[in-house]
Amino acid sequence: MNKNLGWKLALIIGTLLFFLFGIVGVPNNWSGHGLLAAIQQRIHLGLDLKGGTHLILQVQVNDAVKVDSDNAIERLKQDLRTHKINYTEITQPDPANNPDKIVLKGVPPESSSDLRSIVSERLPEYNLASGAENSWTISMKPQALAELKNRAVSQAIETIRNRIDQLGVTEPVIQEHGLGQYQILVQLPGVDDPARVKEIMQSTAMLEIRQALGGPYSSEQQALQEHNGVLPPDAVLMKGKSIGERDAETGGETWYLISRSSAVTGRDLRTAEAGRDENGQPDVRFTLTGEGGRRFYAFTSAHVGEDLAVVLDNKVQEKAVIKEPIRDTGVINGRFTEQQAKDLAMILRSGALPAGIKYLEERTVGPSLGTDSIRAGVRAAVVGMLAVLIFMLAYYRGAGINADVALILNLIILLGFLGFSGATLTLPGIAGVILTVGMGVDSNVLIFERIREELRNGKTPPSAVDQGFSHAWITIVDTHVTTIISAFILFIFGTGPVRGFAVTLTFGLLANLFTAVFVSRVIFDYVLSRKQRGEALSIG
Repeated sequence: MNKNLGWKLALIIGTLLFFLFGIVGVPNNWSGHGLLAAIQQRIHLGLDLKGGTHLILQVQVNDAVKVDSDNAIERLKQDLRTHKINYTEITQPDPANNPDKIVLKGVPPESSSDLRSIVSERLPEYNLASGAENSWTISMKPQALAELKNRAVSQAIETIRNRIDQLGVTEPVIQEHGLGQYQILVQLPGVDDPARVKEIMQSTAMLEIRQALGGPYSSEQQALQEHNGVLPPDAVLMKGKSIGERDAETGGETWYLISRSSAVTGRDLRTAEAGRDENGQPDVRFTLTGEGGRRFYAFTSAHVGEDLAVVLDNKVQEKAVIKEPIRDTGVINGRFTEQQAKDLAMILRSGALPAGIKYLEERTVGPSLGTDSIRAGVRAAVVGMLAVLIFMLAYYRGAGINADVALILNLIILLGFLGFSGATLTLPGIAGVILTVGMGVDSNVLIFERIREELRNGKTPPSAVDQGFSHAWITIVDTHVTTIISAFILFIFGTGPVRGFAVTLTFGLLANLFTAVFVSRVIFDYVLSRKQRGEALSIG
């Protein structure tokens, strides 16, 4: 055996061992069950094979637009007061359907120039148009509106991904779905409590700490009566609700009068952890950022002896007295269970959703259906593989062994890649494996038929093998590159299962280039090195 052939065989054996390790890793034991458990641990199964939950969500992007418009209204009010510009009313005429439009009424004509300057400088993403009777319409620019909605979807995907990752779901699929419909596809393989996951995903969990101005009240009417039917300026009535269903014990609703503005919000959170209070009851402790801590300290210093309200999802979670200035830590108490405290802390850590979400579709795939899919897919792969191996042996005789070895190595490399990369194997992915086997056979047929043609033309076996591989190489590369480009397009525009098919097909084709050309050529060279000069080559 020459030196070149020696290092090539060593490379093939090393590649084989490397990808076998990718498939099984280091099993706890080498029994059949131990090897199967090791393979299942290394190769992750998708939703259609493992079972789980399939959801399609729609982000209510108008919620994010309304929040931006509300902030714009507050900034505008402040600037109008600073510039001493009078007005009678500033509203959103249709907050449900057109939250990007703000109407300002009663601005004196002589203040129109100042108003234009304020909107241009302070609200550059809004357009200003004059109307009848000294009214003005302030509307968000189309490009800014589109960017805000798309950003809300991207932030929702990131927030949901953070929450799902902290739940420990293996290989979830969380991505944008549909074209311009603000939808999100969520696939959760192996989820055994979909109701809890849905609740965690849907919770906006927007934390706010505001000044508490009154309450609790048993009804809105009671609150209004105590203030002679008119609420104080910059105050709002808000319903109280405990995660632990505190209000259910009193048998009625609870209302609080709180400030419109927040001292700090969830955006100022550094971290949140579940803990226990002095009575051993679960609570949630949070820590603020440096800037948030400074603002919270200034707020609590100015309101010592007064009340603050902890608001979650636009509901007062609790009301507490400020006994002393607080800098950067706080505690949320309630009748939590331990799991509820952990979930709330996790939601706060992952950040608030920028908008509400609506469930458009929900499907649950049972594990028995996944087992049937695995069984059918594996049976199809095994039957197809055996049929190909037998055909190659029967049609190409000794050279068929060469092709079979290359095909088996191709399959090992592909499965090893799935094990190393952590890619998810889906039912379309199994189809990609089967198609890869077919492409591998196609490459071997091209090479073998070219070798046969060279032998019929009177070439010696070494020369025929050399010419066969040289002439077939260009055709093989051409077919593989075009298929890989198609798979790449599927990966870009496809959803989860289609992407799984594209991934397995692409890497299978790359592995096939290695096995059909390099490995097969080395085997031919090894066989020829052991034959006598002039001895025929067994190729059918």
